[in-house]
Amino acid sequence: MPLHKTFCFPAASGKDVYLFTLRNVAGTEARITNYGGIITSFSVPASQDTRNDIVLGFDKVEDYHSPAYLAQYPYFGCVVGRTANRIRNASFEIDGKPNPVTANFGKHQLHGGNEGFDKKIWDITGFGEFPSPWVEMKYHSPDGEEGYPGNLDVWIRFELTDDNELSYSFTARTDKTTAVNLTHHGYFNLNNGQGDIKDYELKIYSSQVLDQDEELCTTGTVTPVKDTVFDFRSFTRIGERLETVPEFDKSYVVDKNNDPAGLALMAEARCAASGLLLQVYATDPVVHFYTGKWIPEMTGKNDTCYGAFSGFCLETQIHPNAINIPHFPTMLLKPGEEYKSKTVYKVIS
Repeated sequence: MPLHKTFCFPAASGKDVYLFTLRNVAGTEARITNYGGIITSFSVPASQDTRNDIVLGFDKVEDYHSPAYLAQYPYFGCVVGRTANRIRNASFEIDGKPNPVTANFGKHQLHGGNEGFDKKIWDITGFGEFPSPWVEMKYHSPDGEEGYPGNLDVWIRFELTDDNELSYSFTARTDKTTAVNLTHHGYFNLNNGQGDIKDYELKIYSSQVLDQDEELCTTGTVTPVKDTVFDFRSFTRIGERLETVPEFDKSYVVDKNNDPAGLALMAEARCAASGLLLQVYATDPVVHFYTGKWIPEMTGKNDTCYGAFSGFCLETQIHPNAINIPHFPTMLLKPGEEYKSKTVYKVIS
């Protein structure tokens, strides 16, 4: 069956939490819950009737909601909003007026505040099997939530094609000018969650990286990657670069060669142990590369032990903190406008 819907649990808010399984003709599966829009599993058939699940997470949806997980929260596989990454000093201006938002990363805001879109129960607006299995969800963010102005309606549509492409597409509308920069925070491990990602080879289609201050907020300066540790323009072993720097938590401006759909190949990662190649395409201008240094020690799917460098993130988005940097692409969404973006994860074995 290409699509299956499973009831998980009723939440305190009165909304029900579900898990959707999307399956293609090759047997590749994606499992997605309306709690935080989390991709709990993205697995491909492997040898001897086994599967290779390439995202970190938990066996049960309830585990994403547990106090133990939330206390050391790494944002496994969830939607991030209203704004991804960091907003410096947790404030920005709209029409010359200061607009403070919730500070949850020191004096800054990270990933939308104390309770961003990652912890919300999204409403199911539709699902089906044609042309490919898909599910669509909606979240209504009320005016003032986490300090953001405007009633914001956000839709996300997940789809799995027979070409092993799992996509998510965002659409958003507001009734007041507000800041929007949405992404999905999946952690990838291309070897069924086993081991770390240091032997993986990575290629990022970018010749420029965004400078950050000591608290990881972008400054507005853009630096060429040539002759620096940040240069991944050809396939490079991640662990080789981690011998020079302690981690990567960095935004890359992609050198775009768009196809007619507006998608560009942002990055590729390959794992010799599994033989898998992951390609990331998107309409966004930036891909944020994070090596998962701060993944806490915890037990994930199949009793797998996670920890530092167990997975990597390639988060597609607008330039972080662009709301405070006039020469960066705008993060402002105005009434009558529509925010749209699309990202595709393609797995090749």
